[in-house]
Amino acid sequence: MKSVIFDLDGTLADTSGDLIAAANACFRAMGAGDMLDAMGDAGTALRGGKAMLRLGLSRLERADEAEIERWYPRLLEEYAGAIDHHTVLYPGAMEVVEFLAGAGFGVGICTNKPEALAERLMQSLGARDAFGALVGADTLPVRKPDPEPLRETARRLGGDPARCLLVGDSDTDRNTARAAGVPSVLVTFGPSGEDMAALEPEALIDAFEELPDVVERLLG
Repeated sequence: MKSVIFDLDGTLADTSGDLIAAANACFRAMGAGDMLDAMGDAGTALRGGKAMLRLGLSRLERADEAEIERWYPRLLEEYAGAIDHHTVLYPGAMEVVEFLAGAGFGVGICTNKPEALAERLMQSLGARDAFGALVGADTLPVRKPDPEPLRETARRLGGDPARCLLVGDSDTDRNTARAAGVPSVLVTFGPSGEDMAALEPEALIDAFEELPDVVERLLG
């Protein structure tokens, strides 16, 4: 079976609002107030919790890895408590997932969000059952850009890891696909969309409605 595998944050869903709210809850707990802006810092939010802590602490001139590690569990706790207050699926995401599944492709998620949080979010959005597999940051001993989570997602779909592609929104996704020896498709509709072309993926899409033709071209 051929598989189409999706990143989650910034690809299937805009999770930046809830991520930034969780980070700002940490900064308030430090006595610093809100250090991140929901609009201006959305791109950083989609790179994960530690990236947000690093940015906010740098603005406080307190950025060091020990401080980031100390606050990261608190950030995850805050995020888990309010994971779906602002998050929305991108337009056309579920329609294209259903189309691809109906066309016989395995459809899964490979994310650097912790597996339990990814599962909770997708269930909350009513979208989990559309995907045959979900591999998170802590499902395996390694995470993207190591290629093994992508390959494992394909295997859990019953597919051939050499006959998949990864749809994502970052250099992490590009590098994961490259390491696995498979194509990457990067979306340009996220906060960092203008940076995607420089990563030279096999394809770029401006909207999910473009994806079926791209999949046909890249996977046949």
